[in-house]
Amino acid sequence: MPATVNVALLGYGLAGRVFHAPLVSATAGMRLHTVVSRNPDAVSARHPQARVLPHPEPAFADPQVDLVVVATPNHSHAPLALAALAAGKHVVVDKPFALDAGQAQEMIAAAARTGRMLSVFHNRRWDADFLALRALVQSGALGEVVELHSHFDRFRPQVPDRWRDREGPGSGLWYDLGPHLVDQALQLFGQPLAVHADLGRQRQGASAVDWFHVCLRYRRLRVLLHAGSLVPAHGLRFAAHGTGGSWIKYGLDPQEDALRAGAVPGGPDWGADPWPGTLVQVDSTGTVREALAGSPHGDYPAYYAQLRDALLDGAPAPVSAHDALLTMQVIDAGLASAGQRREVGLPGGD
Repeated sequence: MPATVNVALLGYGLAGRVFHAPLVSATAGMRLHTVVSRNPDAVSARHPQARVLPHPEPAFADPQVDLVVVATPNHSHAPLALAALAAGKHVVVDKPFALDAGQAQEMIAAAARTGRMLSVFHNRRWDADFLALRALVQSGALGEVVELHSHFDRFRPQVPDRWRDREGPGSGLWYDLGPHLVDQALQLFGQPLAVHADLGRQRQGASAVDWFHVCLRYRRLRVLLHAGSLVPAHGLRFAAHGTGGSWIKYGLDPQEDALRAGAVPGGPDWGADPWPGTLVQVDSTGTVREALAGSPHGDYPAYYAQLRDALLDGAPAPVSAHDALLTMQVIDAGLASAGQRREVGLPGGD
């Protein structure tokens, strides 16, 4: 592997334009070498150094390309990842990793056969609020956590004309936001025993899921994942309750908005969260103490920095393909639960 990782980015829609291209470009030791897009003018306006191709096959065949990033519509993730792996490339797949766990297992097997790294872009592990929550859980500040509410609500009353909001494989909010919220829960608490999901269509004219409420059942703990598209007052992000206290957090991590606005990732103020959470603790005498609890800075650039180190120095991947498979098993269970209107168990749950 050369000292610089040459990256071919497949897709220049929301994921490619807002997240992957800026983060790759801002990472020392990585180079945005190629972008596959049908809109070359948009790519060249912001990344004039990158070669633009209309199709991915020349990028797969190019010996200078080390890493392929798949940021295309969800139904194409697995086929493109498999083709890139077969061509001997390392691969990052934007979430969701695949359409189901079966595809995920096929991709993992292909990576093992070819000896290539395979990862998924679960960037919200580096949200400021999630970093704060993970630190609180690990420190024991909340005692044993018995209830977690994880919300990602928005107010988007009009159904946009885009593939994410049309009925079809991999469309809808459960595939869009579900992998982020599921991955965060698994990072904190491991695989649940069972999933009970309600997936809905609430907006006028909606053909794809635009609302979900999902309960992950552990032995004592319950994790409630929720997202809606008709929530004008969409402030709550996390509410964690434990035997020793609670942590309540409003407001979303600021990094996506910064990237959408064209900000360059990195710098001392990058990822600073303007909305500190509130920590409420109860001591052995029953005394309640309440204080604002600031978050560490969010750090999306850490994903590609760790990926670079994995490729150049043999460090662990920032998100393993095995973790992506576990997330897809929960996504599958949620779809089955909603379709059958019952709880669906998971193998190997905590």
